[in-house]
Parts: sequence; C-alpha cells; structure tokens
Amino acid sequence: MIVLGGGAAGLMCALTAAKRGREVMLLEKSNKIGKKILMSGGGRCNFTNYRIEPENFLSANPHFCKSALMRYTQWDFIKLVEQHEIDYEERKHQQLFCKGSAKQILAMLRVECERAGVAISTHCEIDRIVALQSTDATHGKRYRLAFTLGAGGIKDERIVDCESLVVATGALSIPTLGGSGMGYEIARQFSLKLTERRAGLVPFMFTGQFKTICDRLSGLSVDVDVSCHGQTFSESLLFTHRGLSGPAILQISSYWHPGDAITINLLPGIAAGEWLREVKRKKGASLLKTVLHQKLGKALVAELQNLWWPVQANTTLAEFSDQKLASIGEQLNQWKLKPSATEGYRTAEVTLGGVDTDGISSKTMEVIHQPGLFFIGEVLDVSGHLGGFNFQWAWSSGNAAGHYV
Repeated sequence: MIVLGGGAAGLMCALTAAKRGREVMLLEKSNKIGKKILMSGGGRCNFTNYRIEPENFLSANPHFCKSALMRYTQWDFIKLVEQHEIDYEERKHQQLFCKGSAKQILAMLRVECERAGVAISTHCEIDRIVALQSTDATHGKRYRLAFTLGAGGIKDERIVDCESLVVATGALSIPTLGGSGMGYEIARQFSLKLTERRAGLVPFMFTGQFKTICDRLSGLSVDVDVSCHGQTFSESLLFTHRGLSGPAILQISSYWHPGDAITINLLPGIAAGEWLREVKRKKGASLLKTVLHQKLGKALVAELQNLWWPVQANTTLAEFSDQKLASIGEQLNQWKLKPSATEGYRTAEVTLGGVDTDGISSKTMEVIHQPGLFFIGEVLDVSGHLGGFNFQWAWSSGNAAGHYV
C-alpha cells in the first residue's frame, strides 16, 4: 500500500497498517515529514484534548467523525505518548501539550514507523495516478503511481503498483508547510464531490478606522467572549497590526462568512450597564475611564473613550445619565465589528470543507465507489476546533484507515 503525505494522519495510518503486516510506502512531497507537527502549539504540539466530542468538529455531515473518534480515542494516543515516556501537561480547556518539544511527538511516530517497517521517501512529486482495470491488474494491485523522487538536479522516476492508496495530503492551509490542493485533484479524478473550502482558525483583518485602532493596540491581549451565528467562545483576543487574532478569534473564524459581523463581550460575566450604574451611585466623582481601568487595559479604554464618549472624557460618572451608561454598557457587552476578510490560507491552521464525506465510509475511510482508495485527515470535510481536536482527527482517521487498507 502507498500513503500520500507524511503529516499526522499519514504517519498514523502508515504505522497502523504496517503493524498489521502490510508493506507500506509513505511518500512526502516536502523535504521532511511532520512539518505541521513541529510548528504546532508554539513548538510544543497540542497533540490532543482530554475532552473530545463530535460537537468540537465542523462538517456538512456532523455524524461522520463519530465512528473513528470512538474507535481510536484521545486515551489511546495518550497511552502511546506515555509508552514513549514523553512528558506532557494540561493547559486551559483540557488541552494537552508536550512539556518538552513537538519534536518528541514526531520522533515517536518516526520510531513507530521504523519498527513496523514503513518505507518513507521525501522530495516526492506525484506525476500520475491510474486506476488499473480488472483485466490489467495483477496480484490484486488496483492503482499505478508514477512519481519522481529527489531534489536538485538528481531525479529518480519510478512507477509502482499498489493494492491500496491512502490520500493524506492535507489541505490548503499554510502552504509554506506543504499545504496544497493535490488531495482535491485526486478526489476529482475519481469523481468525488467537494464541499466549499475556506480558511479556518485564522485571524481577521479590518479596514478603515478600526484597523488604525488595532495597529495602535497591537500586542494587547484581553479575555473576552466572541460570538457569531449562535456560537460563542470564551478565550483571549489579541490585537495585531492587521486586525484581531488570539484563540477566541481563531475559534469564531470557523463560523464566520464574508459580510458577517462578530460580537465581542469585553466584560464576560458582568452586566456592564448595571455595574456602571452601581459604580455611579457609590463613586460618582470617578471618571468612567478610571473605573474601566479596573477591568481593561488603559490603552484599550483610551480607544473606547474616543469611540463612545469622547465629549465626556472628563465628565464624572455622577454627570452621566443612566441611559448613557446603559448604552456604553451594552457596547462593552456587545461590541459589533465587521471584519473585511480573514488572513486566508497563509496563516490559517485548518481548511474548512474538503472531500465530501457522503462518498466515504465513516468506518474505514475508503471511497464507497472506488475500492482501495482512502482519504484521511484534513483533506476530508472534517475540521476541529482549536485545542488538539484536529490532531485527534488525524490520529483517529489515520488509525481507522490503517486497519482496513
């Protein structure tokens, strides 16, 4: 069998199949395997989450991911990590990270592949894939691959036949780490439908006045609730030179579409209007900005003042009407902003959409009408939330295919 792609899903599939005694060749187009693994989690690899639920995943078919996630769970991967004596820690929202380096996770997968006899080749360009006719197929081979190995001026052209072909080529996100649309091209070749694709887990960009504000506040982080289309995430928001980023923004970006507004609650858990009116009664001589400094950074409060109460900058709370404080409180709890765009695939952590799962077996990851052809990982229309969910989908879908190739 042949696995196309040396990322998380491809490596898991390869080692799982090889442990069953399958002869496995893994082909990676870039100069090394596991590039996304190495850069993930700030170099610490957020490899899974203690709480994996189907609700943490986006797909046109929300039920598709359930089977694979149930059969190879976060606990199975944690067990593998512990067997390799990799120290890890739990962070916010039950996310698990290496205490040391993401290199440990990649080294673990590499060792498992080597022990099982997986043959790994990098610098590989796929030139052609052909489904063999039953009259031409010999010894159960179903697919013929023509590919080129080697970097620089030395090229080695090869043709190999295989019984099973696994597409684990990833998607369009972060092309500098190998993201591409090759998996979609293979899907089209075999008449598989594709769902709409767009960047997910990605920062927002803005234009006009708010971009200028973001630029001035660049580097400032604040804990917020961010909402869009009925989804809310409670996490930190980060101002950048281009707009907004941080975990809360990355999460909500997967639910945002061009033209949508997002709603930011700068004071989660506080009914801001009521709180301000109460402070007015107790500390009426205070300035509004002074009161807000208790909850928000001075630089952010200065920008909000310029937006919402510039004329009353030096007015005491006692001089504010309750109606005005209620209005400012509503804006603090429901600040509506309309991004101009996302930063796109260049910085997106995932690609939303992909190969339509209606054509794929949820048990085996095999194409229903094309025996021996499998799709796993990010190339499929399954995307997880931030927090280790996309890696768990890679481990689970790769393991599922590895048992049936």
